[in-house]
Amino acid sequence: MNHRAQRPRSVLTIAGSDSGGGAGIQADLKTFAAFGLHGLSAITAVTAQNTRRVVSVHCLPAREVVQQIETVFDDFDVAAVKIGMLGSRANVAAVAAALRRVRARNIVLDPVLVATSGRPLLPSSAVAALRARLVPLATVLTPNLPEAAALLGHAVGGPAATRELLALGACSVLLKGGHARGALVRDVLVDAHGTREFRHRRLPFPAHGTGCVLAAAIAAGLALGRAPRAAVAGAEAYLQRVLRASYRPGDGAIRCLPAVPVRVSSRAKG
Repeated sequence: MNHRAQRPRSVLTIAGSDSGGGAGIQADLKTFAAFGLHGLSAITAVTAQNTRRVVSVHCLPAREVVQQIETVFDDFDVAAVKIGMLGSRANVAAVAAALRRVRARNIVLDPVLVATSGRPLLPSSAVAALRARLVPLATVLTPNLPEAAALLGHAVGGPAATRELLALGACSVLLKGGHARGALVRDVLVDAHGTREFRHRRLPFPAHGTGCVLAAAIAAGLALGRAPRAAVAGAEAYLQRVLRASYRPGDGAIRCLPAVPVRVSSRAKG
């Protein structure tokens, strides 16, 4: 028996830990499991937070983050990587260098800059390093509107922004429109094949971890062998499913997203 052929595919999340369980590493691992994948983690920061507020953020030293990445790549066949909160300029530079060394593939970069509460999660001095070192490694870049503005250095308000973001070096960009006003949320995907828009009805409640779950689901799709466009479409559909099943685990108004199992065809499993 070929033991390696029997192992489930693995996906690595490089992100912060959310003590409230709604976002970050915790949300990513739940999402990977829902797709039938083995989740790996490299924790970049530890946060003390709940459904009401972020109390504190402690970034791990870059050497510890790199050691986690190199250790899992030494043992597992890492089919995709999802990057979320990095927390410091040192972590940005170290993660980029480590991913190049291990020849990581299928990288989804969710440029987490600010918490839902408004607390900064990456110093402004680190944004240039993220733009120059990590964005060009991304198979899919998934900024929301404020993150896109930070990456570009100016406000974004039209379809031209997706082309500007693509010019930063990622293979494709999914610009998330949740911060815009209106009854519909419009996410716009742009790549070498053109543009595709995903429209969803805005739900009447705040949810936590939506960006994490969406990016993690894209990484899961890539790990299962789907092309980036198909992985994004599948992740958009998955996010809508879990949003409809969201729940309030704490006293705050914020809802969290469950892990909803996904049927994966034997062909997709490879």
